Amino acid sequence: QVQLVESGGGLVQAGGSLRLSCVASGSIDSVNAMGWHRQAPGKQRELVAVITRGGSTNYADSVKGRFTISRDNAKNTVFLQMNSLKPEDTAVYYCSANIRRYDFTSQDYWGQGTQVTVSS
Repeated sequence: QVQLVESGGGLVQAGGSLRLSCVASGSIDSVNAMGWHRQAPGKQRELVAVITRGGSTNYADSVKGRFTISRDNAKNTVFLQMNSLKPEDTAVYYCSANIRRYDFTSQDYWGQGTQVTVSS
């Protein structure tokens, strides 16, 4: 059994900052790519940022220069530092991870989501 648990969401004023965390736990042999996605009301889920185990990153154009993804491989944790937040960043943020289990099979897992609300 593998579980991803996010934390750090909340309400912030425009221009403010939040830091999201996501911890993977369970029958984990190794964690490959980890990422953050978001889904605003009435919109499709979109990729925000992704980071490989080696630390290579990729960002959505809408968050480049404002958001930073990082990870702690020893703790199976991924972070999303969000600065200069805008009302359009309001969404439920989901953590994802490609995880290899002890039986050496790999699968994508998702967290339950954390709400981020940016007021104008």
